[in-house]
Amino acid sequence: METTSRSVAQAPAAEGGQRFASARRTVDGYLLAPFPWYGLDEAFTGPRRLMQVGMAADGAVEHGSIGHGDEPSVRNEHVAAAGDESREKFAVVVTVAANPSRRSADGTGLLEATSVSSAAWLAGVGLLSVTWPGQMDHSLRDDWLEQQTETAWALADDLSGPEWSTLSLPVDGVPTPFHYRESEFGWVLAGSTEAGVHLGAYGRGMSAYGLGFAVVKDIAAYA
Repeated sequence: METTSRSVAQAPAAEGGQRFASARRTVDGYLLAPFPWYGLDEAFTGPRRLMQVGMAADGAVEHGSIGHGDEPSVRNEHVAAAGDESREKFAVVVTVAANPSRRSADGTGLLEATSVSSAAWLAGVGLLSVTWPGQMDHSLRDDWLEQQTETAWALADDLSGPEWSTLSLPVDGVPTPFHYRESEFGWVLAGSTEAGVHLGAYGRGMSAYGLGFAVVKDIAAYA
């Protein structure tokens, strides 16, 4: 495609403006939440980024995710080099509002209550979304993902089951129990905080055992 030197010179600025606008729209969703957001504590010094928020049928923000470390790709080195350690090292923290069952804003139905299981489910599905098992054909991944999503739901609904162990990690400096499980694709954990939210997390290439969580003091700083 032909272009002039003037347009080439302006392209980086235009692209930068688009990235800023996108980041602004993203953080706006987080700013609408009536609850605090959580991420890894200050012991983690790597890159952080906003991912996405989830809203209820009435438009209320119910949950959202903050990524830490590498940005995971679906088809990654974990797949390309079976048996080798993943080159991607990331952890994603999911904050879920602790809501009881309640009527929707328009009064037409009920919104489901959220719980630790909700956080475990969202974390489990999040890990699946960035996973592509080795030697799997593209045409089969949708079927695999649907099957594994159902499994993740069943596991999240049975946090006292044998697939889960208990792990104590600091939340705002306070030791807090979490439900924890590992798979060949990474790890998932879920627990609750004293701040009125549930926390889920998932990751790969980073050990969950050394993590700590803390409230994000200024979510607008991510814009």
